[in-house]
Amino acid sequence: MDNYLLKYIDKLEKKHVSKNTIDAYTRDISRFYNFIKERKEKIQEVETVTVMAYVQYLQKEGRAVSSIVRNIVSLRNFYKYLIEKDIVKENPVMSYQIPKIKHNIPKVLTIEEVDKLLSAPNLTLNKGIRDKAMLEVMYATGMKVSELLNLTVYDANLKLYYIKCKGSKDQERIIPLGTVAVRCLEEYLKVRTELNIYSLDLLFLNLKGVKMTRQGFWKIIKYYAEEAKIDKYINSFTLRHSFAVHLLQNGADLKSVQELLGHKDLSATQIYSSISRKNKIAEIYKKSHPRA
Repeated sequence: MDNYLLKYIDKLEKKHVSKNTIDAYTRDISRFYNFIKERKEKIQEVETVTVMAYVQYLQKEGRAVSSIVRNIVSLRNFYKYLIEKDIVKENPVMSYQIPKIKHNIPKVLTIEEVDKLLSAPNLTLNKGIRDKAMLEVMYATGMKVSELLNLTVYDANLKLYYIKCKGSKDQERIIPLGTVAVRCLEEYLKVRTELNIYSLDLLFLNLKGVKMTRQGFWKIIKYYAEEAKIDKYINSFTLRHSFAVHLLQNGADLKSVQELLGHKDLSATQIYSSISRKNKIAEIYKKSHPRA
């Protein structure tokens, strides 16, 4: 199966599938391979009952429903490839019903909480200057973490106040930058040469002078949330969610927010409109009700 997986990954790379997707497929399929190896089954012998047993195994491991769904999708697509290559005759994953994902409403910060978070870095240190610039750019643009970490020095035009961002399948979008983000980037670029020991084009580097990982950025967010004493669940997407909701609360139209976020489907953006309305109702209640 290792050989089949290598050839499948090679096919995905030729189709320019994103690295994150390829990494996820590799992990998911390798995990399934280890599972059937324990059961002494071969890839050609797998039936739907094996898939059901595998899902139960993932559930016992405490995997989230979203993780299980992604595993099933990974296997389903892998088996499609095996059928194309005439390695198997049937796709045992096709008849397995994918569980429904409960879509939780994203947590967002108030404008005051964002101010606290973005004011937390220590600007007397190069690390703090870098962290401040990263957080400001993320909140100013609503980028995903992967998009932020893939930026190069050539993507930011500080004179014209915009930044170029590459999303999925290398689709490029232009996002305006506010004056605060531009000012923070200017300060960061003054010290970036001290971090850039390998002469890389990446805009943001870790303290070892190489590309920062998603986990590394998550630790930064978590650290400053604790420093700012923000008593809310925060993850790497919180600033992106807050960016969208704050725009809508201040009068931006849904279509514009969709384009800024890089959403293909407007329905993905509409959830932020729902949050914005609920927040507005709560605000009106607090201001208007005598016992609020």
